Amino acid sequence: MPYVTVGKENSGNVDLYYEDHGSGKPVVLIHGYPLSGASWEKQVPGLLKAGYRVITYDRRGFGKSSQPTEGYNYDTFAEDLHTLISHLKLQDFTLIGFSMGGGEIARYFGRYGSKGANKAVIIGGVPPFLLKTDDNPEGVDASVFESIQSAIIADRYAFFDDFFKNLYNADLYLGKRVSEAVVRANSNIAAGASATASLACVPSWHEDFREDLARVDVPTLVIHGDDDRIVPIVAAGQRTAKLIAGARLVIVKGGPHCITWTHAEEVNAQLLSFLGERAQANKNIA
Repeated sequence: MPYVTVGKENSGNVDLYYEDHGSGKPVVLIHGYPLSGASWEKQVPGLLKAGYRVITYDRRGFGKSSQPTEGYNYDTFAEDLHTLISHLKLQDFTLIGFSMGGGEIARYFGRYGSKGANKAVIIGGVPPFLLKTDDNPEGVDASVFESIQSAIIADRYAFFDDFFKNLYNADLYLGKRVSEAVVRANSNIAAGASATASLACVPSWHEDFREDLARVDVPTLVIHGDDDRIVPIVAAGQRTAKLIAGARLVIVKGGPHCITWTHAEEVNAQLLSFLGERAQANKNIA
């Protein structure tokens, strides 16, 4: 199993687990909370079949990666991503991030620019700025995040049960677009995550990415479900698309937060079409 070292904590390395499959133009998939790179299983086969090199990795604190007690902020998450990209010597790559992964994409461009990157896709992402403030009235009240933190401290396993219900809008889609077995598998992955990370990531959800998004200068696709109960589209996807020059917004009708599973066919079609535009354009230029 491949790992890349992104730092140290006391006597131990902080290592990220990643998988690197296929050949062709690289696509880096960045997962959401509280899952791992394995959550992209509905997207990976189609991307490989279409001829892309597909790279997934587990964010620090989650999946098979190290579980340090520090570094759960987007400057560090973006640095971890940059270290992975540099380690693999990627060029002409596309970044695709779901939920928290949208924050990595925004901060990556904000800190490191677009050198080597050619496209970006943000699916149900946390940018641009989820916290309601005087200059951000469209955001979510701080009490919402405080109650989440309190619930995690009290019983994170019980919190995850409720979280996954809203991740999939289980009252509408359980037994139809998502099975109980999938939710159970998610719970198992979440239970194995670092207790520290599970709590410490919550404040990162309302980091301000507005200046970062202004630096995204590659073609960008924003996909968001219009029934997202975790990251409301009016506070996130719609605004992100406006803040990135030339970005395209695709709204998934009736889509919950985890549209990468419940509406995988629709999401995959949009991904492959968007990625294919680049390939076709290059072909025409050639």
